[in-house]
Amino acid sequence: MTGFTELTGKAAPLDQANIDTDQIIPKQFLTGVTRSGYGKHLFHDWRYLDLHEQELNPEFTLTQEKHKGAKVLLSRENFGCGSSREHAPWALADFGFGCIIATSLADIFYSNCINNQLLPIALSSNIMDDLFEHVASNPDVIFHIDLPNQTVRVGESSYKFEIAQHHKQNMIKGLDAIGQTLDFDESISAFEKNRAAWL
Repeated sequence: MTGFTELTGKAAPLDQANIDTDQIIPKQFLTGVTRSGYGKHLFHDWRYLDLHEQELNPEFTLTQEKHKGAKVLLSRENFGCGSSREHAPWALADFGFGCIIATSLADIFYSNCINNQLLPIALSSNIMDDLFEHVASNPDVIFHIDLPNQTVRVGESSYKFEIAQHHKQNMIKGLDAIGQTLDFDESISAFEKNRAAWL
């Protein structure tokens, strides 16, 4: 996977708490084993007025012209709660998002994001208020996400975010759980060789 260092783009506001994985990608679409093709089903129940995804809901944020092409999704507390389906970050990434900024994110969803190079950022409720206000005032305002320096910049404002060092390095290096293990390939091979001799 390609590593993540910086992301620049518009943000789409989804000002709601407790958005669960069944809203992000409903269960009836969990039919594939690859990471692509889920973007069209993202927020199916909210984006479409029909079951066959032919009629868009013009009231929903992601169908509005002013938010099209957004690379950052803003939300509130407990984003990604519910089931552990990895399809949720797959769908968000396939739709075009590279970063989710919320007041808080569910633990398993957070880990799945890291494993799939979708940067999850948790910021305080007051800062989230500021970010939503930036977008409300100007839907074309540009967000600049800098992972090495752990900053979110919007206009003249800059906000620091926290991320565990091992998560940060995995994102920068483009490592999923398997890639992280392969990083220790030489040590693992040496251990196996010495263990065989010892036995």
